Amino acid sequence: MNIGITGTGCYLPSQVIENSDFYEHEFLNADGSPFEYPNEVIIEKFKSITGIGARRYAEDHLNTSDIAFYAAEKALADAKIDKESLDYIIFAHNFGDVGYGKSQADTVPSLATRVKHHLKIKNPKCVAYDILFGCPGWIEGVIQAYAFIKSGMAKKCLVIGAETLSRVVDKNDRDSMIYSDGAGAAVLELSENSGAILSHTSATYALEESNYLYFGESYNKSPEKQTSYIKMYGRKIYEFAITYVPKAMKECLDHSGISIQDVKKILIHQANEKMDEAIIKRFYGLYDLAMPQGIMPMSIEQLGNSSVATIPTLLDMVKNGKIKNQSIQKGDVLIFASVGAGMNINAIVYRV
Repeated sequence: MNIGITGTGCYLPSQVIENSDFYEHEFLNADGSPFEYPNEVIIEKFKSITGIGARRYAEDHLNTSDIAFYAAEKALADAKIDKESLDYIIFAHNFGDVGYGKSQADTVPSLATRVKHHLKIKNPKCVAYDILFGCPGWIEGVIQAYAFIKSGMAKKCLVIGAETLSRVVDKNDRDSMIYSDGAGAAVLELSENSGAILSHTSATYALEESNYLYFGESYNKSPEKQTSYIKMYGRKIYEFAITYVPKAMKECLDHSGISIQDVKKILIHQANEKMDEAIIKRFYGLYDLAMPQGIMPMSIEQLGNSSVATIPTLLDMVKNGKIKNQSIQKGDVLIFASVGAGMNINAIVYRV
C-alpha cells in the first residue's frame, strides 16, 4: 500500500488579463515618483524577466473559497471517492476571502470549513482547517496529509491551494502584474493504485529573510490609497531562492534514494520564469550535470503566479495533457518544490 495522490482538479478563472491591459496603468516607484520609461518598455522588460504574458482573475462574484470548491469537486470526481469518507480537508491560502472591491480579508469560518460546507459533507469527523505557509502552502499541506495517513490517523485527505491575489495587489506597483488567481486540489489516500511520496523536506528562514514578502502601503501616496497590499523585495527573494531551494531539493532527492537520472519532471512553484530556471540549473549543477531539456513544465506564461495554486494546477494540467509537449506516466519520478513568504521552502520526491 502506498500513500499518494489519487485525484487532482483545478479551476482556472475565466477573466484573462493580457500584458497589454496594463498599458494605461500608472506605475510608480516606492517613493511615489513616476517611472522615467513608458509602460510599453516597462511591460516588455517585465515579460522578458518573468515570462508572464497573461494571467487569470477570478470573476467578481467569486471568492477564494468558491474557486477552491470547484477545484475540490474535480479532484474528488477524479479520485472516484465518496466525499463523506474524507478525514481531512487542508486548505492552503494566504489572504482568506477578499471580496471584489473590498480591502478586508475574511477568514472566519476557515476557508476549509467553507469548502466542506459547499461540498455538503455531513461527516463531523471530516476535519477542515487552513494552513498559512506562503506559496509553499499546498506542498506543506500534502506533507501534513501524508503524516496523518502514515500515522494511521487518516485514510483520505483533500489538500487545496487557492488564492485571489488580484484583490491584494497595489495597482501602482509594477509587481502587481506578477500575481493571478486560481485553485488546485488533490486527494491523498492509502491505496494500492496511488503513487507514492518517497521523501519530503521543509524549512523556514525567519531572520532577515522573514520580511522579504510583506504587507505594505501603496506606492500612491494619496491619503485614500493607504490600504495595505502584498509587497516584496524581488532581488532578495531571487538570491535567496536560487541559493537555498536547490540545496533543499538535493537533500530531499538524496534522502529518497532515487538517482537524479531517474527524475522525469520537476514541478516548481510558478513564481518567475528566469528564477525557476536558475533554481533548476543550480540543482543539476550540484550533481555536476546540465539541466535536461523539458524537465520543467511551465504554466506561468499564460497563468501568472497564483501562489499556493500554481503547483497543484500545474500537476493537474500536465497529468491531463494541457501543457504542450509535457506528460507524466505511471512510475515516473517527480520533484515538487516551492519557495515563498516566511521565508519557507519545501520539496517532495514523488513516484507517480
